[in-house]
Amino acid sequence: MSRIVQFPEFGEASILEVVEVEPATPGPGKVRVAMRAAGINPADSKVRGGQGMGSKPQVFPGRLGREVAGVIESLGDGVTEFALGDEVFGIVASVGLADLVVTNPANLARRPRDLPWEVAGGLPLIALTAWDSVASQHLTDADTVLVSAAAGGVGNLAAQLALRAGATVIGTASESNHDHLRSLGIIPISYGPQLAERVRAMAPRPVTVVLDHHGAETIEAGLELGVDPARINTIAADPAIWGVVHVGRGPINTETLETVAAMVISGELQVTVTATYPLAEVVAAFERLDDGHVRGKIVIVP
Repeated sequence: MSRIVQFPEFGEASILEVVEVEPATPGPGKVRVAMRAAGINPADSKVRGGQGMGSKPQVFPGRLGREVAGVIESLGDGVTEFALGDEVFGIVASVGLADLVVTNPANLARRPRDLPWEVAGGLPLIALTAWDSVASQHLTDADTVLVSAAAGGVGNLAAQLALRAGATVIGTASESNHDHLRSLGIIPISYGPQLAERVRAMAPRPVTVVLDHHGAETIEAGLELGVDPARINTIAADPAIWGVVHVGRGPINTETLETVAAMVISGELQVTVTATYPLAEVVAAFERLDDGHVRGKIVIVP
């Protein structure tokens, strides 16, 4: 038997259930991965709560989990990309919170041995989302970037990638995370009223780009600061309301996953796993995530 996480209806984290099912057999061209780590994300909470992107009708019971790292333990007919025992990490279609995960090999990259399991499990979604959103703005050392939720999973990685491009980065975060941001070279600022005024007072030069992972407050601050709407990118709100842009995770790109993983291993990028929870405690894990102000990632392990 294999355990999966499911939810019988939309609701809070308390509705999540860990149930035993017969393991799914990988069909032709598919692989089955024994999960070693699986990241959870605010997007998972939105799906569970009925606010998932695209508003597609949910067939219940629903499943969760878009990131997984593990060991390939079964191959469908025709699979040549991987062999039994290969260690992998990647993006899956909302089935990652399970002991055994069936997916397409094209969704997976090889896990470098120096990348800890919990980091590999929490990296794929934030790596691809941050990489694509930062790349969309073609940053240079002439840019000053306001990054919201800069201590969170996507925001923290996006802020570091913006620094790597040479930009000056100001990051919003709760005060408890300010020292962490400073240690990375990010100028910290708290959330709250008069954000634009406070950013203007502390920015060494005018803000030219906004990377939003928080919502309306940051977008409106960017517009108040005079940032071109084409250079305000949000993954946390409807861009049409403000006439800004939305570039999040594009197609799965295993080359990008491998590139970001190599940067993490070298120390060029830092990924914080703030807590791990066993699969049996998935409700507690999501309750902590949903409380907000989580630094980095929360990761589920078997």
